[in-house]
Amino acid sequence: MIKKKPAYTVAILGATGAVGKETLEILEERNFPLSGLRLFASKRSAGEVLSCQDKEWKVEELTSASSFAGVDIALISATDDISREYGRRLGSSGVVVIDDSGVFRMEPDVPLVVPEVNAGALASMPRGIVAIPNCTTTPLVMALKPLQDAVGVKRVVVTTFQSVSGTGAAAMDELMTQTKDLLAFRDAKVEAYPYQIAFNLLPHIGSFNEGGDCSEEVKIARETRKILGAPSLRLTATTVRVPVLRCHSEAVNVELERPLKANEARAALAGMPGVIVYDDPAKKLYPMPLDATGKDEVYVGRIREDESVPNGLNLWVVSDNLRKGAALNAVQIAECLIAAQ
Repeated sequence: MIKKKPAYTVAILGATGAVGKETLEILEERNFPLSGLRLFASKRSAGEVLSCQDKEWKVEELTSASSFAGVDIALISATDDISREYGRRLGSSGVVVIDDSGVFRMEPDVPLVVPEVNAGALASMPRGIVAIPNCTTTPLVMALKPLQDAVGVKRVVVTTFQSVSGTGAAAMDELMTQTKDLLAFRDAKVEAYPYQIAFNLLPHIGSFNEGGDCSEEVKIARETRKILGAPSLRLTATTVRVPVLRCHSEAVNVELERPLKANEARAALAGMPGVIVYDDPAKKLYPMPLDATGKDEVYVGRIREDESVPNGLNLWVVSDNLRKGAALNAVQIAECLIAAQ
């Protein structure tokens, strides 16, 4: 656990990536108690200078010889290989590791945390590592938690509409370039995805297993069960990459254990910290990626009863995948650990 101090030295591994840069903004916005900041990235980014809290910090190349002396908290948002090597190394050396990869999420002795949902899981961190969930799982559990508490959740069917920023900065650039090329009647170059993403949808995120499920779909189910403490929850997902720069959206169908009217669901969701109910069909008010971009909250709308199943409910959920889906969640975990001292 983190030792009580007036301020902390934080290391960011993957500092020049989309999530790393978002993390710097959030540390500044929330006035996180920093005594020092170590920024690590690949060799090509070493030497860059990034700003945070009115100071400039030079990016260091991450190597096996990198020293983490004096670091209290390490936020890792890089590749799985980086998480495997440095997560274990730092966690065993007394540094609190908050990891954004899928490497540790399903390890039984590593808490998988969304602070508004299961902050209590942080009480036990035998390996010094906390995992944050997939950027689609986070908004889903934020929407399911108040329904679970109110009447119980029996089954979930979720279809995600995931922005290209979930793949990284290169994919965002590719969407912009493809869009410009196609509007100028030029052929689109394909690199980040197996097919053109501009003006297209790809029902494929991650690798396929023998049953035809994508790895992203499997992650959502497993992570949701772990975070909600509901190992028998029935959940199926379909994940779709869409030509949106930022924010993931989700169509969620829930079969509840007991009846819940739409207005009762709205009230339960409105009482959930970090959730904004944005739902007025008469005024055409519903969440869109444009609404949630740059925002911390998870937006929920299109709340309506589903008569095709007993105790059915439909929701439309939107959140900024770079903020609550990644960087913000990691910083909030650090804040929770500090507050617990």
